[in-house]
Amino acid sequence: MNSHRRRFLKQASLGSASLGLSPLMLALRAQAAEDQIQLPKRFVFVVKSSGIDKFNLVPEQLENHYVDTKDGKKLGNRARRLGPKVNASLADLTLPEKLQPLADWTDRLTIIQSLSGEGFRGDHTCGFGALSCHDSERIAVAPTIDCLLGQHLSKGPYAMYGMAMNGRLLETGWKPEQSYCYPNLSAHAAGKPVAYQASPRKAFLELFGAAVATPKQLETKLALNGNLLDFLTEDAKRIKTQLSSREKERFERYTDSFNSLRDIEAKKARLIDQIQEHAPTMTDRYDALAPSARIESHFEIASAALIAGLTNVITLRPDTLGVKYSDLGLSNSVHAIGHLDTNTASNGWTGHQARQQIEQLHLTQIGQLASKLDAVPEGNGTMLDNTLIVYMSCAGGDHHGGQADWPFILLGGLGNKLNMGRYLEYPKYQETGHRTIANLYLAFMHAAGMATPETFGQFDPSLKHLDLTGPLEELLA
Repeated sequence: MNSHRRRFLKQASLGSASLGLSPLMLALRAQAAEDQIQLPKRFVFVVKSSGIDKFNLVPEQLENHYVDTKDGKKLGNRARRLGPKVNASLADLTLPEKLQPLADWTDRLTIIQSLSGEGFRGDHTCGFGALSCHDSERIAVAPTIDCLLGQHLSKGPYAMYGMAMNGRLLETGWKPEQSYCYPNLSAHAAGKPVAYQASPRKAFLELFGAAVATPKQLETKLALNGNLLDFLTEDAKRIKTQLSSREKERFERYTDSFNSLRDIEAKKARLIDQIQEHAPTMTDRYDALAPSARIESHFEIASAALIAGLTNVITLRPDTLGVKYSDLGLSNSVHAIGHLDTNTASNGWTGHQARQQIEQLHLTQIGQLASKLDAVPEGNGTMLDNTLIVYMSCAGGDHHGGQADWPFILLGGLGNKLNMGRYLEYPKYQETGHRTIANLYLAFMHAAGMATPETFGQFDPSLKHLDLTGPLEELLA
């Protein structure tokens, strides 16, 4: 870094107190000090339904342990065949067809297979358990990993922001929701699920509304919001005096939301220049109901929100079992396709082929998100180098069930805290050396600089003979 650039960044960072140390100014300060460790770290969780097909995640040169040696068929919901741990560099391997949208980032890509989550199985989804490692399909009993990371990492208005393609779980009458929804996926704490925004247009207005407002409109909005929150707070205080001690505890959670809203609006006001600079262009496509269009809009908003510093953690729910990808030529729902393995599902494809098309759609969007982040310089690299995109499912296996083998696709690096460019496949469930998704989440926490406990979530009694403490050592740099 030349001396003029360093001097400018230092002077800019000294004035950042007046901006409330916005995420951009924090990054500039770290850059001025040439401190890679202090650069912001970010996570994007992309959580699909109906599992991820682990069969087509294996590089061509490696033995595929997800094929039955007797008949050549993929194992589906069953765990991998017996065999040792696989830890191979992707540098000299050919990615399978499904992962070609991520081929430009092989050095920052890691595929992880054979992690289990048998202790929190659900019916069609593990619900909150997928991110909390607890048996809590429909009721949040503990905070989820995305919210914990958000509370630790995010300096912007939103600790964590979620967008979802929500609707009915199964096929009948499916239609995307047009407001907030609860996909039973993320939770701030026990009994505090996260509301996701389903409508791209409303997500845009919520996150970037300031970008389309005049300075006078923004000033008026902030004043009105402040007055309203002051009134609600004072009104709540009067009501509280009339409540029993048990009711007061519940009511305090309600009133805490007033202060949260005030804090969000204040932080947005400090980010107004960044919001206006990085806001996407709102078009009629934000109102489209076709799954591909809605997913594309959610990803576009997510990248802009990260770049503008509105949050450092985003969770996207691209589909549910009831979604029909008609724009891919599929007439069956995700749920129905999951039950059609070798039989024709739609468009002349087998269920296996149809699932690959859906996953490639998601991975293409992940690739475009990575491109946008990789185009933004940050420290000695780019925003992508300090971000981890996690592609996973709300349940293991190929469809509902089969939590003995839970695949993950990681892209990014978190400031060189993770050992990327790898294919990692752990020993079969219950075998020596086997690990769980909790160990993966502990690795995320460690790489993010959080105080890391020895375990995360609930214990699997079927694995009491194994040492399951600590993060995945193979993943840590």
